[in-house]
Amino acid sequence: MASPAEMDPIPDLYGTFGEMLHHFLKHSLQPQRDWKEEGQDAWERIEKFFREQCFRDELLLDQEVKGGSSGKGTTLNHRSDQDMVLFLNCFSSFKHQAQSRERVINFMKEKLVRCRNSLAYNITVVTHREGNRTPRSLTLRVQSKKSNDIIPMDVLLAYDALGSFSRDSKPAPEIYEKLIKSRGYPGEFSPSFTELQRHFVKSRPVKLKDLLRLVKFWYLQYVRRKYRRARLPSKYALELLTIYAWEMGTESSDSFSLDAGFVAVMELLRDYEDICIYWTKYYDFRNEVVGNFLKEQLKGDRPIILDPADPTNNLGSRKAWDLVAKEAKHCLRQACCITEDLSGGWHVLRARDVQVTVKQTGKEPWSLWKNPYSPIRKMKADIRRTNDLHGKVRISFQEPGGERQLLSSRKTLSDYGIFSKVNIRVLETFPPEIQVFVKFPNGDSKPYAINPDDIIRELKRKIEDDGGPCMEDQVLMLEDEELEDYHSLDYLQIKDCDTIQLIRVS
Repeated sequence: MASPAEMDPIPDLYGTFGEMLHHFLKHSLQPQRDWKEEGQDAWERIEKFFREQCFRDELLLDQEVKGGSSGKGTTLNHRSDQDMVLFLNCFSSFKHQAQSRERVINFMKEKLVRCRNSLAYNITVVTHREGNRTPRSLTLRVQSKKSNDIIPMDVLLAYDALGSFSRDSKPAPEIYEKLIKSRGYPGEFSPSFTELQRHFVKSRPVKLKDLLRLVKFWYLQYVRRKYRRARLPSKYALELLTIYAWEMGTESSDSFSLDAGFVAVMELLRDYEDICIYWTKYYDFRNEVVGNFLKEQLKGDRPIILDPADPTNNLGSRKAWDLVAKEAKHCLRQACCITEDLSGGWHVLRARDVQVTVKQTGKEPWSLWKNPYSPIRKMKADIRRTNDLHGKVRISFQEPGGERQLLSSRKTLSDYGIFSKVNIRVLETFPPEIQVFVKFPNGDSKPYAINPDDIIRELKRKIEDDGGPCMEDQVLMLEDEELEDYHSLDYLQIKDCDTIQLIRVS
């Protein structure tokens, strides 16, 4: 039997002018009290069943079951499904969860079918598989015995990776190391981080939640209904994209125009091929394993939308973004995207700019902000113009513990895995000068411009003038061979961008 959402007239978003979106939201989308109460009652009864009845007197008798709703405060009236995450102590690791999940889901399904008459709702278990993968959830259709309302519900199982962790602080990097090393498919273990996901959305201002509700309704009504068979992006992906648009377009202000926000989100969806969105609230680049994994994730094909709670979960990896973009482009021509104040549009970068600190011998460091997907030649042009350089501009950078490397004009920062603030060194050379890197005992290296016909002693003088050890205290090595003072670089076959090791002898 159809639910009221399917029988009632569908609210016409496209026919609603931008200035009336607040009224549309209040009267058509915000959940009514009876719907909220019934949904909450259903959730509590089913959660209690799993907590107190399902595993009683079975192999999982001594295992704790914790229920957690993924509700984020963006529920739509008669149109929202529910998620329930059960954290089982019988899962000792991510890998153990993957091995045992199907067996536990089958057990839960059998128990629920046997006991469902004891619940105040008619419950249908929906059987589905995720391709060739074992299902990670138990999908239910919950119908009240008093009404025709149907509440879709997914019951997900999870390893309790966070334990008693406080959601207001960063999890230990080791948790994410274990997640990455478990080598699950993208997002397979995201339910373990559901509390972080929920808090990331739920902690936002009420007005942003209204915008999230509006975008969610648009997606369900005009995208999912139209392309029922397509493997569409998730609602969570659109929630994250909307939050990013709000952060970038308003600097996280809780006062903004709803119609301007809706237009900004549609424009982002239209330009999906340029999107790279990520946060560093719960994980960042400082841990080597996590940082290297993040860099590889962010080098991939766009759109990139990384789950702020789970770096393995790229929500932009679905293949049907072109269908979403097609509908967004159509939406931008409708009445709902006509705004009164054309100057009030949000300026939303398609990817976060990277802070680049420029260092050059003899000058104070200074910073500029660059799009990680913009060609490095454009950054060189800015540096040349700012510093009034006339020679050849050479830019290099060094990762901690790595070798200094030259940045090619034809590439982008993203090609080198640079997505967070970075220090670069600028060197100006004039023909026939070459650039050599000198690596100091502490592991840091610096670039030097030198004529190939100059002798090694001249390079030592440059190092001393730049604040390095006295010439007499320097030993320069190339591939384990000491370089003689009075041999030229050309004679020693030292090439552009070669790295020379400096050893201090006193």
